[in-house]
Amino acid sequence: MTINWLAFLTVVLASLLSACAVVILFSLALRLGDGDAPWRRPVSVALYVVCGLVVVFGVAIIVGLFD
Repeated sequence: MTINWLAFLTVVLASLLSACAVVILFSLALRLGDGDAPWRRPVSVALYVVCGLVVVFGVAIIVGLFD
């Protein structure tokens, strides 16, 4: 039994990049939600929605809905 190191590296990089993306999106949404400009609130909500969609997509991949 051998380890497929290329597949392992692919999974590690994909999980690292997706975790960073979720944290960055959530942080930007928090930062933009704290302001007085009228455009900041809708952009903040949109970033929360994108963050949620990324999480739901990741869970769907883990569960195996795309097999």
